[in-house]
Amino acid sequence: MTKARILIVEDNMDNYQLVRYVLERAGYDVFLAVNGRDGVDAARAQKPDLILMDLGMPEMDGWKAAEKLKSDAETKSIPLYALTAHTLPFERKRALDAGCDGYLSKPIQMKGFLDLVEEALLVEQIKRESNNPQLEN
Repeated sequence: MTKARILIVEDNMDNYQLVRYVLERAGYDVFLAVNGRDGVDAARAQKPDLILMDLGMPEMDGWKAAEKLKSDAETKSIPLYALTAHTLPFERKRALDAGCDGYLSKPIQMKGFLDLVEEALLVEQIKRESNNPQLEN
């Protein structure tokens, strides 16, 4: 079985290094985009299994990037989770309204963070398998 590929869209390298470290130790392949515009391009080109998106970034913020990804036929099915320090209720609602499938606040809680990543990937795998007629007996 291949490792799941996770795109982290994050402009703060300290935050990226921590998340990358946690995910790589758990066996995931991780790659980076440093702003929303690069994140959209990377998602289109790389087709990751999961996107973790900061919301407050230069060039294009995470809210706008989420809207673009979820309105694009090539990327709309990729699970997209906000990973952000924007924790006020209206910011969470705005992220979900923009198309995020879930929401994680920073700083991350290691155990809960990995559980959520595993759950998001499992849900996506189940969706793919249920839409694949070759898997039916």
